[in-house]
Order: sequence, then C-alpha cells, then structure tokens
Amino acid sequence: MKYLGKKAVVTGGTHGMGLAVVRALLDGGAEVLLTGRDVSPLEGKLPGKAHLLSSDAARLDDVAELGAVAADTLGELDLVFINVGFSTLTPYEDATPELYDRTFDINTKGAYFTARRLAPLVRPGGSYVFTTSVAAEAGIAGMGLYSAAKAAVRSFARTYAAELAPRGIRVNVVSPGYTDTPTMGVTGVPDEVLAEFKEIGDEITPLKRHATVEEVAAAVLFLAFEATFTTGADLPVDGGLGQRLTLPA
Repeated sequence: MKYLGKKAVVTGGTHGMGLAVVRALLDGGAEVLLTGRDVSPLEGKLPGKAHLLSSDAARLDDVAELGAVAADTLGELDLVFINVGFSTLTPYEDATPELYDRTFDINTKGAYFTARRLAPLVRPGGSYVFTTSVAAEAGIAGMGLYSAAKAAVRSFARTYAAELAPRGIRVNVVSPGYTDTPTMGVTGVPDEVLAEFKEIGDEITPLKRHATVEEVAAAVLFLAFEATFTTGADLPVDGGLGQRLTLPA
C-alpha cells in the first residue's frame, strides 16, 4: 500500500479537498488524524486508521488540543496538511471589522499557529502542505479579505520552508482555482449566486471546467510524498486560470 506506515494530520478534513486527501491516505494505508468544526457526520464512516477531532482553527485552545491529541495518537508525523479556509463574497464597502477578524483568524492565524504547534512532531523527511488559492495572486471583486489572508499564508509558508529545512522538513503550497465542492469555497451564498459563480468559473478557466477534489488531492499528495527535492514551492491546480493563458489572436 502506497502510504503504509505514514502518519498524517489533515485540518479541514471533513469535506471537499480535505476529505479527498483523507480518503486517499486511508486507502493507501496511512493513519490519519482529521479535524473539522464538526466531525460527527464522519464517525464510523471512514475505513482504516482514522481519528476524528472536532476543532476550530480560529481558537488557539483548540490548536493546542490538536497538538496534544496528535502527539498522543500518532506520535511522529510524516505529513501535516493545513487546509483550513473561510471566505465570503463581500464587496469592500460591506466588509466589517468582525468579518475581517474572522477571515484572518481562520485562514491565517489558525494556519500559522497550527503549523507551529505541530512542528515538533514532524519527523525529518516529513512535509507540510498548505492550501492557499489562485485568489491570493489575483484581484477578485468581493474576495479582498480572503485573497489577502491566503496571500499571507503563501508568505509564511516560504518562511517555514526556510526555518524547517535544517530538519529536512519540506513546506509547500497548493493553490486551487475553481473546484467542484458543494459550497464552492464560499459561505452564506444563495443558490442562484453560487450557480452564477460556478458558471463564471467555467467560463474564465482556460480548461473550461472546475477541478475535482480528487485532482487537488493528487497534487497535495505529490508535494507531500513524491516531490522530495521541492520546498517553498506553490503548485497551482487551477486549470491555467492563474497563468493568464489566452488563445492566439
């Protein structure tokens, strides 16, 4: 089995891209501790060695608990996949200080301190993968807070790569574009707006479709276990969206 004997923590692992990574790891024989704000819908429904922990990345007490549970349950880690995310479609004039704080608390502060808390457990040769977004490099109306929060994650992933390199630990980033998940990565959006959002994504993505969660998971696991001389890198999984691909005139 491809990941037999490997041990991983996956945050934001209850749905979408995170759950696809969890399933691939379990199918490959890995032992996985996954988190989400509510893990109860997955209890008893995953094969293999899966451990579930309800955890809110915005709460530093929960981050500390995750570190303790990971140490007790798994011990040393081969992979930390930090996949926490929160976004809304909110124009700048409607963005409140509360929304600003929540966006950065989850996407940026939560990711940063989770990485720091788990660092002592990652064994030499292990790796981190962070989820950012094609939005981190773009100006997308209504996603200013999310884009900036994910750009910050991209920045400190580079720093973690430098600081953990002496231990032989690699740190990389996967940047999805439009991906086919139930919420499309945004919170509190009416169905008709979500449908329009999806249609726009298909239209502007050069490959003219959304990624599947399995395609994103394959990129994560490539960075985690196969790209053994790659660190500090950002792998787009965006159908060419972030590469500004155009047809010849």
